[in-house]
Amino acid sequence: MIARELALTALTSLLPPGRVVTDPVALLTYEGDASLDRGLPDAVVLPQTTEEVARLVDWASRYRIPLVARGAGTGLSGGAVAEHGGVIVAFARMERLVDLDPVGRSAVVEPGLTNLLLDTVTREHGLYFPPDPSSGRASTLGGNLAENAGGPHCFKYGVTSNYVTGLEVVLPDGRPLHLGGAALDYPEYDLAGLLVGSEGTLGLITSATVRLMRYPPAVKTMMAAFDSVETAGEAVSAVIARGLVPATMEMMNQAMMEIIEAFVPAGLPTTAGAALIIEADGYPESVGPQIDEIATILREYGGFNLRIAQSSEERDRIWYGRKSAAGAMARLAPAFYLVDGTVPRSKLAATLGGVNAICARAGLEVAYVFHAGDGNLHPFIPLKNPNDPALVRHVIEVGREILELCVGYGGSITGEHGVGIEKRDFMPMMYTADELAVMREIRDLFDPQAIYNPGKIFPPASPTPAPVVPVDHPALTAAPEDLLAPTTAADAAASLHALTATGRSVRLVGGNAQASSPGLAEVTVSSRGLAGITTYARDDLYVVAGAGTTLATLQSELAQDGMWVPLVSPWPEATLGGIVATNFNAPLRMRYGGVRDLLLATTVALPDGRVIGAGRPVVKNVAGYDLPKLYVGSHGTLGMLTDVTLKLSPRPRASVTLRARFASLADALAAGARLLPICLVASSLLIIAEPGSTALVYTAEGYPEDVQAESAQVQGLLAGATALETLTETTGSAQWAAWLAASQPALTLRLGLPSQRLPEVTRLVAPSSAGLLADLANGLLYVRDPAQPLALAQAARQAGGYAVSVPGCLPPPADLDIQGYVSEARAIQQALRNHFGAGGLLNPGVWS
Repeated sequence: MIARELALTALTSLLPPGRVVTDPVALLTYEGDASLDRGLPDAVVLPQTTEEVARLVDWASRYRIPLVARGAGTGLSGGAVAEHGGVIVAFARMERLVDLDPVGRSAVVEPGLTNLLLDTVTREHGLYFPPDPSSGRASTLGGNLAENAGGPHCFKYGVTSNYVTGLEVVLPDGRPLHLGGAALDYPEYDLAGLLVGSEGTLGLITSATVRLMRYPPAVKTMMAAFDSVETAGEAVSAVIARGLVPATMEMMNQAMMEIIEAFVPAGLPTTAGAALIIEADGYPESVGPQIDEIATILREYGGFNLRIAQSSEERDRIWYGRKSAAGAMARLAPAFYLVDGTVPRSKLAATLGGVNAICARAGLEVAYVFHAGDGNLHPFIPLKNPNDPALVRHVIEVGREILELCVGYGGSITGEHGVGIEKRDFMPMMYTADELAVMREIRDLFDPQAIYNPGKIFPPASPTPAPVVPVDHPALTAAPEDLLAPTTAADAAASLHALTATGRSVRLVGGNAQASSPGLAEVTVSSRGLAGITTYARDDLYVVAGAGTTLATLQSELAQDGMWVPLVSPWPEATLGGIVATNFNAPLRMRYGGVRDLLLATTVALPDGRVIGAGRPVVKNVAGYDLPKLYVGSHGTLGMLTDVTLKLSPRPRASVTLRARFASLADALAAGARLLPICLVASSLLIIAEPGSTALVYTAEGYPEDVQAESAQVQGLLAGATALETLTETTGSAQWAAWLAASQPALTLRLGLPSQRLPEVTRLVAPSSAGLLADLANGLLYVRDPAQPLALAQAARQAGGYAVSVPGCLPPPADLDIQGYVSEARAIQQALRNHFGAGGLLNPGVWS
């Protein structure tokens, strides 16, 4: 006690007066968040700079005092509660919009900035930040980052982590560092993706670089009534099955509509058993046909009283009602227990029936709002007397039953609220002892003193036996020229364990050893025995396939059903595991997201013999660390991917590719600058420059009306082109793949750049290369046979980016270090590799 008092005395000298709160009455304000959990901190600090946060963390590390990050206190799982005392780091005064780049569609934000303010400012530039939690009027971006927040529009646009490209964080030892940045696909582990959703247990985020999207020119909102939540759930599945992708699909049951209408009249159909709010966005020419088609499907499945908002005011009133659900519940009871679970969409109707039965048996009222498009359901259970411990225990036990039901249907115990205190004891429902152990090991590597948010996310650890090293495994007799091809994840883990335990290095490759990542090793292990589709869930928009399955094979099988995974590779032999491990993205990521956004889950064989499952086949899952992100771009240095679960998309109904030829690179770049701001449904915007030829290639795909509207605008902005042609048998991403395939015999570099810096670097390198391809929207520049590769790498580094050689093309000479980028997180990366990658025995030579 005396030591803690001395520590708190020292704390008051770290920051200016008024920014360290120790008054017992004032501390009561920070005793809880929006959950039922409570814990009184010893102090609250209000830093204003990263340097002040680093100073605070150094103090906490010295005195071993817990630190708990806090935003606006709107969290619903106890994540910002000082359960064990210590100091709350309140980021309310770090609320700046540090930078806004409308051209590059990015922003740098501090953690105390609210969603509402960011949305207000960015809309002035025709942009917005898609994640939109219902608490967005008050919630801060730091809280969104900590919980990987979602919201109503995640079905189409994804969650917070899909829009974070870089973080500034302070590690538990007091070191500030940058992870990622304004460019894409930095050659490092995706630690930014790992920290998003880590609930403040791995690092304190002091700023984030986020992607923005063009605000859709038109939106139509429709509300439809149904006799029951079950029939409404069936209608949702039918809409998705027809290849439609609405911006949002929200559902409420009758009880919730009655509660909301009594609080804020929004015109909800209170006599119906359930209502759907469905929104379509795009160009004005598109939203009407989308809504009409959706309306036809809803009527087929029992929808009635369909109402289309006729004005922005009417639309806002509907959404204000939907987002006021929590406030409306407060009129009925002094508190409520809000369950947050996710299931595959096709299981919604069955899950809702199960939840109703559970609550009826327990004698509890229940009202629903949920994100039907992504299977994220939110049963509200009123607590008439929150001071009755027996009642609270009873309600929490009912919550456990509901979440067991969700997990039983292949879902998650939390889609967007996080684990915190509330659900840590539920984690074994979802994860094996080995999977939980891996997450704890990551936490311990970052924070060996357990200073950051101690006790959150994980239940008390149970001892797990170490895997026994196979003493007679066939891998032990493998010769360097042999190629091992395990056929199961368990066999892969046993092979890696047997080899690395005896000190032998391993090269992990895809189906074709020649197309794998570089590096010398004593034994080669291939994924070619791990091929084929194991689960095809069309209604739930995901597919599970072995890591050795070629992308070409997968796409061919999906095409028979009008579906695809939005990935393209230049190499016909490219495997799914190889694409994930190298994080090799085509230009179409501007439309559909990158590999990290499409990977929902993966199974990994670790070199210590363990097999872990990472992720779940749902869009929203924030139960524990986002381990799939860690394996994207890891180049096989942390384990062997044995299968991958990928998001599916309906094949676009229409596609148009335009190729405009220009007399000079400068003219093409100027045209590209005119086109970038209007890109909404574009899947590529490229400049391909060869000796004597410069062309701009643009592709749009999606609903026919959207494609026609945008491509007409594009044609009007291509003034100065010497020729313009429409390509009917190709796309921009296919042109990209063909260009790289033709570059295979040559040294080809990829430069990752902040997109606003791409034109200047392109002009700089063009005279000294045999050809280049500029991916304007994604900030990626490919250069064939550069005359001065080291100078090119230096230019990329000075612009805030990097340079790497393209896998599959001629590698640079061994004595030519062209990477041009050294991660600030190199120490923590090395610690992760040592721990999970057998001390560097997996794929040696990669990032060494």
